[in-house]
This record gives sequence, structure tokens and C-alpha cells, in this order.
Amino acid sequence: MYVCGPTVYDDPHIGHARSAYIFDVIRRYFEYKKYKVTFVRNVTDVDDKIINKAKEEFKEEDLNSTVKKVSDKYLESYHRYMNELGIKVPDREPKATEYIEKMKSFISLLIKRGVAYESEGDVYFNVRKAKDYGKLSNQGLEMLESGARIAPGENKKDPLDFALWKKAKEGEPSWPSPWGAGRPGWHIECSVMSSDILGDEFDIHGGGMDLIFPHHENEIAQSEGAGKKFARYWIHNGLLTINKEKMAKSLGNFVTIDEVLNKYSPDVLKTLFLQTHYSKPVDFSWERMEEARKAYERLCRMREEAHNIIEKLDDKKRKEIERKAKTGKEFEYICSRFEEAMDDDFNMPKAWAVVQNDITAMNSTIQQYRQLTYKSTSLQELYYTCYELLPKIAEVFGLTFEQKEKQLAIPKEEVAKLIDLRDKARAKKDFKTADRIREELNKAGIILEDQKGETTWRLK
Repeated sequence: MYVCGPTVYDDPHIGHARSAYIFDVIRRYFEYKKYKVTFVRNVTDVDDKIINKAKEEFKEEDLNSTVKKVSDKYLESYHRYMNELGIKVPDREPKATEYIEKMKSFISLLIKRGVAYESEGDVYFNVRKAKDYGKLSNQGLEMLESGARIAPGENKKDPLDFALWKKAKEGEPSWPSPWGAGRPGWHIECSVMSSDILGDEFDIHGGGMDLIFPHHENEIAQSEGAGKKFARYWIHNGLLTINKEKMAKSLGNFVTIDEVLNKYSPDVLKTLFLQTHYSKPVDFSWERMEEARKAYERLCRMREEAHNIIEKLDDKKRKEIERKAKTGKEFEYICSRFEEAMDDDFNMPKAWAVVQNDITAMNSTIQQYRQLTYKSTSLQELYYTCYELLPKIAEVFGLTFEQKEKQLAIPKEEVAKLIDLRDKARAKKDFKTADRIREELNKAGIILEDQKGETTWRLK
């Protein structure tokens, strides 16, 4: 898999988080299905936006050094936020500046094959020489021609042609080349890096919907122009919007990852993303985040309850329950429906619904069993199904449940001691002390539930 990564000129927002998360889930699902995955995500570390940011942040300093300062600073920021979100590290993360020499060789090959040309220090790709240009975005040349113009300062022959190499501007970072000092165009880097790492033909190329044209269209033209087959499949994620508009720094309508993580755990943000198909836009609102939090916490309560019950069983009993649960219809039924949903173009909302609906239905059955006895073998089998299945599915979805530990105002061990003290107080009919302990835990965000002689707890 090759996925277009960040242009590192600012801190990432939650639109970037959604794209990274979607491809993280796809990667995790392939691994769940026992595929060997090589995951590549590039970094654009020289670009007009980075140069402009360097001019803004380091006004009087040399651009060659400050561009690197900016790209290093914001790549570190991107890594930090991806780590906070629990996004897996790519197997390879090539930077554009590491591939300058190979880009020049690739461009020379395109010129040699007659599909690119040099013009006054710039090099352009001749779109008229590309086979079926526009096939990814379903746009023909006639449609593209209607709005195409040659901007001032461009030396291309045709408005549709795009830059492979840009002539150096005074003071800006540049590298020597057969066409004079300059730097690569944006599109060429992905063709070069993907083919160098994954070969001339690889399985999946991914990125946002906004990259289909012109970026991915131009990648295809370049790679095929060089005689390469390129990507077999394309996956594009829908964008995050606010009030139906694309979330973007340039529009000033973005929500930072910090803003979200200061209020919610990463798992809640992921729950929001899971509720919409990856190819569709997600309109962000704090109301929708609250809905996602409630859905996620229902899953947490079920997970905690199952964990508390199964962990109390001795080894012999647990193995017996495990054997029965894994051969039972609930276990196989949930697994098969989850995989069926994910196999259908990674339909995450459908797969998430399987978890939500089936676990909720199972929970209703558990409540009915409770009226009989906590010791019921059938009840324990259902708990084991949740205990065993939820971590597997949660791993695909990148859910960690770690915020439960972070949000605890009182350590788990102290909660257990207080519950024990309360049980002893109740046994002595000291209800004043029992109520005081319940209230103390309630203030700490911990709710106690008394059921058939046993007390369990959960977070509010």
C-alpha cells in the first residue's frame, strides 16, 4: 500500500486524522486476514506552502536552512499526533528531499521517451502524450480544456501540461540538474518513491478525494509514460467537512486534534469516523462527537463487565468456557458478519453496526440470564464471546480502551478496596458508610452497580 502523506507546513487537523485512520484500519484488516502488508506513506518536505511558512516564521533567515526547520518541526508534530491517536507507524516513510536524484533520473527517462520536454529551465509533462488521461477522475481532455489557462511565469506549451521540474527562484531551496538549478514538481515524487520501494506495479494507492485530480491523475500519466504499470487499485477517502464545506487551513474552518483530544479520547474520535463509509464525507460537529461518545461507552461497559466476570474464573473453568464459546453460534455468527461487512469495500459502518447490534443483543440475553444466576455456564459463554471477540475487532478498528485508565481519578486498586469496604459496611448494616463510599466514587466519575450479591463498577 502506498498512501499520500502530509505536506509538513503546519500542525495536522482532524481531517488529516480521518485520512490516516481510514488507511490504518484497512491495513489492520489485511493483517487480521493474515496478509503480509508493506505500508508506505510519503512526506512532502519541500513545497511552496513550506517555503511560504518558512518566510513567515523566520523572516530574515536563509530559506535553505529555515525550510528544513519548518518541515522538521511539523513532521515531528504530525508524528506526535499520529502516535496520540494510535495510528500505526508506516513500514517506510520516504521524504521528497531524499529522492531528488531518483526524481531527476525519472524525469530524464520521460524526456527520452518523448512524453516530457524542457522549457527555459522548467520541465513539463506533455498531457497530450498520455494514454487515456483523465480516466481516474472520469474527465476527458475536452472537459479539462474548458477551464485550463497558462499562468504568468509558466513556460509550458499547453495549458494542460504539468510541471515535473521547477526552475529555481532566487533564495529558494534548489538542486542542480541537467536543466539548471531547481526543485521537483509535487506530482513526480509519488511516482518515483512508490516505484522505487514497491516496484513498477503494486496493489493499492490511497489518498483523499481531493487528490484524484490532478495529483493522482498526473501520477498515472507519469508512471505509464515511463513504461510502468503502477497501482492496481485506488482507494480515496471522503473529506471531513464543517457545515458541508471541506475542512482546510486555507479556509480557516478547521478543528485541531488538540481541541478534540482535550475533550474526548482518541477512541471516541475513531467511533465518529467508523459511523460513515470511508469514501463519503463526514460533517463534523460537537453534537456528533457526543453521540459517538455514548455509543463507544456502551461498548466499554460491555467489555469491562465481560472482563470482570471471565478474569474471576479459574484456569480449568475458563478453558471449558472458552471451548464452548468458540464452538457456539454467537462467536461464529459475529465473526462472519463482521468479516462480510469489511470484505465489502471495507464497509466500516456496517462492521461497526455488527459489533454494536450483536453485542447489544447479547447484553439483553445476559440481563435475562442474570435473573437466574451469575454462575450460569451459558451466561459465562456469552461473556467469554465478548471477552474474546471485542479485543480482536477493537484491534482492527484501532480502539485501545486506554482512556479508561487515563480518566480514572482513583486508581483501580483503590476502587477495589473501597468496594470491599462498602461490602463489609453493608454486611454490618452500616448503610451510612456504604452510601458515603458510593458518593465518594460517584464524585470521581465511578458508578457502582449491585447485582445478585456482587458489585461491579463503570465510568460515567
